[in-house]
Amino acid sequence: MGKGATVLLWWVVLVIMWCAVGGVLGHLEGGGEERQESEGGEHELFLMHDSKQMVKTDAGEMRVVRSAAGRSIVEKPMHIGFITMEPKSLFVPQYLDSSLILFIRRGEAKVGSIYNDELVEKQLKIGDLYTIPAGSAFYLVNTGEGQRLQIICSIDMSESLKMDTFQSFFLGGGTHPTSILTGFAPETLSTAFNISMSELEEIMTRQEGGPIIYIKDSQQPSTWAKFLEMKTQDKVKHLKRIMGFDVETEQKHGTWWSWRKLLNSVIGNENKKQPVEPTEPYNLYDRKPDFKNSYGWSIALDESDYSALADSGVGIYSVNLTAGSMMAPHLNPTATEIGIVLKGSGTVKVVFPNGTSAMDAKVREGDVFWVPRYFPFCQIASRTGPFEFFGFTTSARRNRPQFLAGANSLLKSMRGSEFAMAFGVSEDKYDHMVNSQREAVILPSPDVSPPDERKKETGTETERVLKLIKGFGNDVMMGF
Repeated sequence: MGKGATVLLWWVVLVIMWCAVGGVLGHLEGGGEERQESEGGEHELFLMHDSKQMVKTDAGEMRVVRSAAGRSIVEKPMHIGFITMEPKSLFVPQYLDSSLILFIRRGEAKVGSIYNDELVEKQLKIGDLYTIPAGSAFYLVNTGEGQRLQIICSIDMSESLKMDTFQSFFLGGGTHPTSILTGFAPETLSTAFNISMSELEEIMTRQEGGPIIYIKDSQQPSTWAKFLEMKTQDKVKHLKRIMGFDVETEQKHGTWWSWRKLLNSVIGNENKKQPVEPTEPYNLYDRKPDFKNSYGWSIALDESDYSALADSGVGIYSVNLTAGSMMAPHLNPTATEIGIVLKGSGTVKVVFPNGTSAMDAKVREGDVFWVPRYFPFCQIASRTGPFEFFGFTTSARRNRPQFLAGANSLLKSMRGSEFAMAFGVSEDKYDHMVNSQREAVILPSPDVSPPDERKKETGTETERVLKLIKGFGNDVMMGF
């Protein structure tokens, strides 16, 4: 081999090694994209910045902050969705390849979904949680008078097709969105529904307003407006009448069975053989805090509190810290935690297994952060006001966080000569350290809580709109 070929080979090897190193770093820090440093100088490694607008119409929008899926330390891929709907609007009937847990942040809603092949409609208010399994048809209606509806939801991709962030299958639609029914030949649908081709064309081409549409209440209300005002039994009769639905024929011919199930997935069944026991909403704010002291409170929901979480495999939590207080350093032994800042600002600190700082980032309303299972972390409220955050965990089992400081800390429970020797100090000095803090879980921290040093917003409109999420708690639809 000549000298020139040898040099070229070495260059190829170096390039391959460089790409491999870059790939490892990219895998850790999220797709190889270089993260901006926070004001504290630490990489925002566990802030979720990857936002994608999934739906946008005049009547509302849905934006998704995509999970850290692909990172080997994430045991359950989960996106966080933000849905905003104008008054008197409808998110048209659909089903997803992913499971949802809805949290009503602001406003009121009606959700129609399927439970045991039956249509179940529930009225939801601020603080309500509601689960929608993957493959279950549903729709959402903003029922609040003159108020925008704001929903935060977890999007569990465990059962997804892995085709995109998630995949919607629209049942209702026309030219936009396109109903899944339009994938069948017109002759097939005409025969299946027993209607003429002209009737079929009229039904399948009228909708063009997008996935979130206004429900018109003019002198000639829209088809969806009239449909939603009906009682469940009237919805069934109406659709059967306009589609020439023949129950006897259906019972005799098995070919009609799938169409009956499809209709039932949207409107339910009027002949109920036994009472339906639907999943009930669970209001987070009606629950007494699991822990509360002068410095804040916390709530944790698992499958023993809300049975619907058992099927989803997702837990819920909510924390409120007073100005300057700290959620004591701790770790979660059973789940990864995803948090959404609902109010105020503060700092999230995460530590690597080797004892070095993984993140020391300031967060504010609308920011989304995550903490891997087993990683030590803490949250600290700024001194300017309360710090409230809500979120999801990747396990519905009861989580027993292990606190590393405070009156109930692991270090205090296991104090003794072994720990003193591990730190290289006397038992007296070790005991003084673990016994000095008399508060537990949520601690006062005036010396380390960050002042609100964020610069005033001087960026462009694009920077202020930075992901629907920024200001999701505000009552302005697109001013995130």
